[in-house]
Amino acid sequence: MGSSTISVDEFQALEQKVLQTVELIKKEREARAAAENERNAARGEVIVLQEKLTAAEEKLAVANEKLTATAEELTAASAAQAEVDSLQKEREAVKLRVEKMLAQMDELL
Repeated sequence: MGSSTISVDEFQALEQKVLQTVELIKKEREARAAAENERNAARGEVIVLQEKLTAAEEKLAVANEKLTATAEELTAASAAQAEVDSLQKEREAVKLRVEKMLAQMDELL
């Protein structure tokens, strides 16, 4: 009977250890559940941010297309302006030649 019996103090110590272990398991489960909730919330935020990023990338693509079109229009306008300038110079040169010819004709008359 001596070696197979447990004293009251030993039983209470064992009971206390079991209760502490149960309490630790409860805390661990609560911490795990909180971590899972945080992870799920973070995943939701990531999805929302990915959607926002996709929308922003689409807007950027549209803006780039508009910018490219505007740059092409500006290039065309610049070329047109250069042609107008060239034609104005040519017109001025022709005007001067005509004035010289008219002056020569006036001298002949």
